[in-house]
Amino acid sequence: MGTGRSPRGPGGSGWFVRQQQCTWTEMWRTALPLLVGLSPAVVFLLQLPDYTATQEGPWQDYKHGRQGLDSPGKKPFCSWKCLLFTLQWPGAFCQSLDKETLCKIPPSINNWTIHGLWPQKVGRCCSCWPMFQSDVQELDPELNQHWPSLLKTQPSFHFWKQEWEKHGVCAACVEGMNSPLRYFQISLKLRGQFDIQRLLQEAGINPSCERPYKLEEVHPVLAPHLGDKHEVQCVTGDQGREVWFQVKIPISRNLTVGCGHRGDGDPEARDSFQGHPCPPQVPFYYLPIDHQDPRRPCG
Repeated sequence: MGTGRSPRGPGGSGWFVRQQQCTWTEMWRTALPLLVGLSPAVVFLLQLPDYTATQEGPWQDYKHGRQGLDSPGKKPFCSWKCLLFTLQWPGAFCQSLDKETLCKIPPSINNWTIHGLWPQKVGRCCSCWPMFQSDVQELDPELNQHWPSLLKTQPSFHFWKQEWEKHGVCAACVEGMNSPLRYFQISLKLRGQFDIQRLLQEAGINPSCERPYKLEEVHPVLAPHLGDKHEVQCVTGDQGREVWFQVKIPISRNLTVGCGHRGDGDPEARDSFQGHPCPPQVPFYYLPIDHQDPRRPCG
């Protein structure tokens, strides 16, 4: 029996309209060569911008999203089942860069920071859902503390914008993440839930230039909280040593820990900044943070 409601996309009407706008954009590009023979007056009228996007209606829910039905079968990029919530250790981030001058660690940063929240087994979902500073302005203090850019050449907002346009739009088909604001709110909540530094400190695992660790020491500490399938990632440091860089936490669409869909990897997310799984039998270093010389925390 019908409900009498208009069809909606997986993330609500605003999400559906944006997908339609992508379709119309592609149609316009296809049809443009055919319009060359039209009179200049007609072409001018056809090129006028569509101001309906700024009016009340489907776009009024741009910032906060709108309630909607999640129908993953309707859109290929909504068929994903797992996300990776990735936290990075600033003390090792600089070791992952080819140029040491690119790195910075703001003075207020002394904890694990967010690298991203990535739906898995998806491609680039949509390039037509922009993000503006006003979308996340109310979250600025928290984002600057927990999701800062560690690159001198990249302001933090550009980092967030990049993550939204590449990964957040893919997650937007889930009702709770169907706007930039909601996507970053969820990410911050996950950051609060996974307080890795506290768990490690309580287990006596602290940053050190001399004391190496092994997976067999770290995994039992994190697994009860991050799930058995979390991944501890390393980079190869300047001295050829394995350096602890990231932790990747698989979570399901409903944001519960763990996800049983192996192989749902996003190659770019998996290889970002040259990270790799820490070898099981090779000791790795959990380096301290040095704000003055972040590339060489141990001198």
